[in-house]
Parts: sequence; structure tokens; C-alpha cells
Amino acid sequence: MVDVTDKPSTDRTAVATGAVYMQPETLDAIRARTTPKGDPLETARLAGILAAKQTDRLIPLCHTLPLTYVNVELTLSADHIAITATARTRAGTGVEMEALTAVSVAALTLFDMCKAIDRTMRITDIRVQSKTGGKSDRSTAGGEA
Repeated sequence: MVDVTDKPSTDRTAVATGAVYMQPETLDAIRARTTPKGDPLETARLAGILAAKQTDRLIPLCHTLPLTYVNVELTLSADHIAITATARTRAGTGVEMEALTAVSVAALTLFDMCKAIDRTMRITDIRVQSKTGGKSDRSTAGGEA
């Protein structure tokens, strides 16, 4: 684990994104709330938030952070669901892993809840969209962190 003892606590935010591509019929079933396992959107949103709070237990050597905010947004398009996760803390290290974990688990939850009706789904493009706070305070467009 990296020693962050001497790093100042600063307000830090990270935004991560990803997508789950699926058949239009699957998206129609999600919109109509007729998927067999229930509402995949709300379940995925909650799963992502809960996962962000457990990141240090899932990723070896990841610092435990006092998260002050986590949000997961899911946006339906013609052929995919876009996932955006925002995580915030005041700490000596960043929250990129928490945002990435939230997106990843939300995507896996969507996949699990819809796999019975769509075996062609693809989880793609998971990346850090932006981060702020700390010594390397920068906004990163296009996922370069």
C-alpha cells in the first residue's frame, strides 16, 4: 500500500463512465419494466453505490476512504445504457477506484438482470472521465487519468 500519511487531505472528486450495449428489444423491456428479475436500472444504481463503498475490500492495496458522496446515473440510448458514477471524499488520496468500481458493478448488475433475455450484451468503455483535488488536480477529458 502506498504511504499517504504526509499527503494533505483535500476535496477530491472522480467521475467514471462505461456502457452496456444490448438489443433494442432488451432496452424496450427495461423501459416497459417487464424484465424477469425486476427493475434493472434501480438495482444497478444501488449496486454501484454500495460497491463504491466497498472498494477497499474488493481491490487489494486500495486505501479505505471516507466517501462523502457517491452517485450512479444510468441513461438509456437506442442501443446501450450509459453509466456515469461520481465519487467524492476529503482525503489524502483520490477516489478514481471508487468511481470505477461503481461503474463496473452497475454494469455487471445490468448484465446479470438482463442476461436471460439478451445473450449479446457487451460491457465496454469503462474509464475515468475526470478527477479533481490533490497535487495532480486536473480535469481529464476522454478518460486519460
